[in-house]
Amino acid sequence: MNWIKDVLRPKIKTLFSRIRDVPEQLWVPCPKCATLIYKKDMLANLNVCRKCNFHLPMSTSDRFETIFDDCKYTAVKLSKVSDDPLEFQDLVKYSDKLASTRKKTGLEDAIQVAVGDIGEVKTTLAVMTFEFFGGSMGRYVGEALLTAAKTAVKERTPLVVITASGGARMQEAMLSLMQMARTTLAVNMVRDAGLPYVVILTNPTMGGVSASFAMLGDVHIAEAGATIGFAGRRVIEGSIRHKLPPEFQTAEYVQEQGAIDIVVHRSELKETLENILQILMANVEVEKEKAKK
Repeated sequence: MNWIKDVLRPKIKTLFSRIRDVPEQLWVPCPKCATLIYKKDMLANLNVCRKCNFHLPMSTSDRFETIFDDCKYTAVKLSKVSDDPLEFQDLVKYSDKLASTRKKTGLEDAIQVAVGDIGEVKTTLAVMTFEFFGGSMGRYVGEALLTAAKTAVKERTPLVVITASGGARMQEAMLSLMQMARTTLAVNMVRDAGLPYVVILTNPTMGGVSASFAMLGDVHIAEAGATIGFAGRRVIEGSIRHKLPPEFQTAEYVQEQGAIDIVVHRSELKETLENILQILMANVEVEKEKAKK
């Protein structure tokens, strides 16, 4: 009897077949401390690592369900835009990349909008996701934010935007940069209507997004540890030829510089947002009564 051939090899094959039968992503590695987190535990903890407190990304649907009261909300229909007007191509056509990303994520683009109650305050909420093209801002995102602003004005609700983006979408070139102006106009629509505009900055919020609507809020909230800035660390260090501090561009560092108002743990986000919206909308009612007199 050949021990290696007849005994050891069948056992190894059996072991690997069992490994292949294990459901994918049963365990999720923390990007910061590399701890393997049991997926059910991670979801129960709002996608936050229990060991190092790193805030992992959340899907748009999870965001809606954890922030709206009783997980109830109504999705806002967003206008479609032409996919590839510039016919951009590198190694793969942009139109092909869009198609494959939509199939993989089940999303039309990097943002979704819904209306529902947050602490009994009817609110229009726009949520970006890094899962779709790094949350990059193209014409779809710009159009979606205009729709969100129009919805807020029509329904007389505050507008809340949760950002997660690497910046403008390079495949749309100048058309993506134009969205910086369009989203600023969207914010001004809400402001001109006397309604609150609140921004929740999550990891990461960078580039053309941080240089436009993400930093125009009446109140800026950031999740703990989120990276917030314009250019990346390596670009800045290469330009100034100086090593930046480890905490540079973290939410806590940006708050110290006075650019954002509050940094919260994700578990405290809903309660914090509820309190802020109730205060801001109470002020809207006061101003309305003053205008009548």
